[in-house]
Amino acid sequence: MKALRLSAIALLAVAAAGALFSLGARAQTPTENMIVMGIDGLDYTLVREMIDAGRLPNLARMEREGQFGPLETAATPQSPVAWSNFITGLDSGGHGIFDFLHRDLTSGLPFGFPYQATALNEPPGPEFKMAGYVFPLWGGDPKLGRHGTAFWQHLADAGIPATVVRMPANYPPVGAGERELSGMGTPDLRGSPGESFFFSTDRRQFMKTDVSGGFIYPADVIDGKFEGTIIGLDDNPLTEAENDAISTDFVVYVDPDEDVAKFEVGTQQFVMQAGEWSDWKTLDFEMLPYLASMTGAVRFFLKSVRPEFEVYVTPIQVDPMAPALPIAEPAEFALELAEVTGRFYTQEMPEDTHAINNGVLDLAEFLEQTRIAREETVAQFRYLRDTFEGGFLFSYFGSGDQTSHVMWGVTRDTGHPQYDPALHDQYRELIPNIYEEFDALIGETLDTIDDNTTLVVMSDHGFASWRRSFNLNTWLVENGYMTLQRQTSLPVKEFFNGVDWRRTRAYSIGISALYLNLRGREPSGQVAPGDRMALLEQIERDLLATIDPVTGEPAVTKIYIRERDFHDRGNLEIGPDIIVGFANGTRGSGNNALGGIAEEVITDNTEEWSGDHIMDHRTVPGVLFASRPLQREATSLQNLAAALLAEFGIDDFPDGTTPITVINPE
Repeated sequence: MKALRLSAIALLAVAAAGALFSLGARAQTPTENMIVMGIDGLDYTLVREMIDAGRLPNLARMEREGQFGPLETAATPQSPVAWSNFITGLDSGGHGIFDFLHRDLTSGLPFGFPYQATALNEPPGPEFKMAGYVFPLWGGDPKLGRHGTAFWQHLADAGIPATVVRMPANYPPVGAGERELSGMGTPDLRGSPGESFFFSTDRRQFMKTDVSGGFIYPADVIDGKFEGTIIGLDDNPLTEAENDAISTDFVVYVDPDEDVAKFEVGTQQFVMQAGEWSDWKTLDFEMLPYLASMTGAVRFFLKSVRPEFEVYVTPIQVDPMAPALPIAEPAEFALELAEVTGRFYTQEMPEDTHAINNGVLDLAEFLEQTRIAREETVAQFRYLRDTFEGGFLFSYFGSGDQTSHVMWGVTRDTGHPQYDPALHDQYRELIPNIYEEFDALIGETLDTIDDNTTLVVMSDHGFASWRRSFNLNTWLVENGYMTLQRQTSLPVKEFFNGVDWRRTRAYSIGISALYLNLRGREPSGQVAPGDRMALLEQIERDLLATIDPVTGEPAVTKIYIRERDFHDRGNLEIGPDIIVGFANGTRGSGNNALGGIAEEVITDNTEEWSGDHIMDHRTVPGVLFASRPLQREATSLQNLAAALLAEFGIDDFPDGTTPITVINPE
């Protein structure tokens, strides 16, 4: 791999974007209405290639009649960080989202217990007990972890109705818009990012280790009948008993001759063929007899009937027709969407990448599941677009991002460690075809809107092949910043097992976040506050000097030191001391995220995810299209919302000013 450098095509793209933006500076009356399509992971370089090849005629039309350019993503380019930049006009120091994870230093653990950054659960208030049941008087509700004012609050203040659908980092919905449906950050009914259920007679399945994001259970089919249990909550919060799970049962009758089975789920009965997905089925979970229950919704997939009997069940969704969690504002908005387009995935990222990682779904089955999820979001958008009566509409599309994570490297990069020519030949058009689907939807929308409506298409980041995995904690050990106890052997699976905290100066939680073991902050802190900045600068120099022995190139090309590189200050201290910008093609390992320590610092990426974007943010820009030139320059996610509000004549929103510098690997 050649060294990263500013490529000619990138410089030309930036120059062209600047020219288009200067056209947008001409006098223009404010827009009356706006529709924004937020397409997660839409990659600038691939879009440019496909426009030039004539494959995206509607985006080409937007470039010709309006504008098109790269959109600088966030540091670090993780989706909740990037979308929070867009929502608030602030960087991480302002909105407080630096990673998917933060750590709780009150947990008593020396490293702080990791928790989801964008949504918190408030503890319940006072409670009374009766007959073995617990009745909280109030509290226990989820709380939005993102800080800052959402840009659509300014629309509301100006009397402009706003509908915001599936905006990431907006759970629970802030309620500033007229209608909101939460997106990334929304849990399943169990409170997790999404935990599926898989039942199999194949003993090789339920003997697997390192299974995450789901449960694998043995299935006993006796006289053609299988009885399964789906656990809604591991512990009933309304009882004093421990291990008092809330569950519901289902029964499957297997046909003795055909690859068909009959399902009974509560009062619902349906027949499925092997390889078939059900529509949404409701599950009732009784918490308090006759008084309290929760309703969830799942899809069943009858993977096979013979020789092995196998059933996959999606994570339990919050039922939009009877939501047990606050997924919409007002709550009736979720019901409206479900009544018109049918029940739908409500969890944050419905594409079940865990199922393919765990070997529960094969590639074709995973792609079918992503197609189902994608069609649901498209159907909702079409309904909202066709009934749009003015104001502002934002709709988010995430399926392309999740598909790209699984397929990008193995279908677009012959140098990827897991490149398979046969897989490439079969699926090389998969991602471009999804781009073409979005282009067709954009074309429909261009033909639908009137002259008083501006259409904007944007993405939060681009994509790259993920060839090499960097184990930050291992690097810290090898470079003397972390010390292991004498008896510790590698690898350490998670939670820093065997670390000697009395002799450790730094540690990493998350994909690219690094913390100092700071005295007075960490429970076992060793680094004096007065030595903090000098140590951070030393770590920066050492990381930037780290060479990948396979490529012969730097493994890290950008370091972000918290107070130096983030300009907003309101929530700066929430974040890590350093964020690592890995070289294009390299990403922090998944094992590192929860305190794992691998045997080697840099290894080939052998995970099912072959594409990613959590790298030096300059190498993975997103895109920005507008159906007419915007009056105000927008070069980054952080200043995009200010530009969109300016179209409505609103000028009092934070406006990041950092110019974009796109770096493309040759």
